[in-house]
Amino acid sequence: MKPKKQFGRKDGCRRCGRKRGIVRRYGLHLCRQCFREIAPQLEFRKYS
Repeated sequence: MKPKKQFGRKDGCRRCGRKRGIVRRYGLHLCRQCFREIAPQLEFRKYS
C-alpha cells in the first residue's frame, strides 16, 4: 500500500515557523516579515 500524499504547507519559515507568505526563491524559506528584517544583512537592496 502506498503512503498518502502530503498536500499543503509542510515546512514554514526557518526563523519563526510561520507558514504563510514564504519566500522560497534562492532557497531562502523565510516568511516575508522575517525577510524584510534581515534582507539588508543578506545584501538585498530596495531600489524603488
